Amino acid sequence: MRVIAIDGPAGSGKSTVARHLAERLGLEYLDTGAMYRAVAFAALRRGIDPAEADKVAQMMGDIEIEVDATSVVVDRVDATIEIRGPEVTRAVSTVAANAGVRRELVARQRSWVARRGGGVIEGRDIGTVVFPDAELKVYLTARPEVRAGRRHKEVSDLDYEQVAADMARRDTLDTTRDIDPLQEAHGAMIIDTSDRDVDDILDELLSLLP
Repeated sequence: MRVIAIDGPAGSGKSTVARHLAERLGLEYLDTGAMYRAVAFAALRRGIDPAEADKVAQMMGDIEIEVDATSVVVDRVDATIEIRGPEVTRAVSTVAANAGVRRELVARQRSWVARRGGGVIEGRDIGTVVFPDAELKVYLTARPEVRAGRRHKEVSDLDYEQVAADMARRDTLDTTRDIDPLQEAHGAMIIDTSDRDVDDILDELLSLLP
């Protein structure tokens, strides 16, 4: 089973690199961040405060999440656009710090990979928790202003200063949470994507694989 783990903070280039690498290797791609956003979306849609950890964890027993390369469906509702909105973005770090949510989603992520015989998986705890024995572990990063600029292009309804502030807040929450914080996995290839194009990065990663 071939598993490639790609971690890093928002705006580091995880999705772009992971998608293209999956295409090059003929593997399927999974954005685990979209799964946490899907949970936040479901909680908000059901009128549950994302900060109510017990209620959100209990919800995991009957939530349906379908994530593929182009869409996210939550409880049979297409949430592809909504999960990237500001309301979900503000709630996702709280949901991601929920032990019950993480336990269930890690199990689903491993099951997803097992059914497909591998994949390129991106997130914040893939190399450290979900697949610590992945064939290749990568940690992508970039300068804060570069990351904020990239994210601002994706959420044009918010100004740059707001995007940068939200990103700094998310970084703090993700790296300091008690459960599975964002950090570099042991043995991970660390790449700063600030001044590099996708093809250059892909060539380096492919050179590390047999």
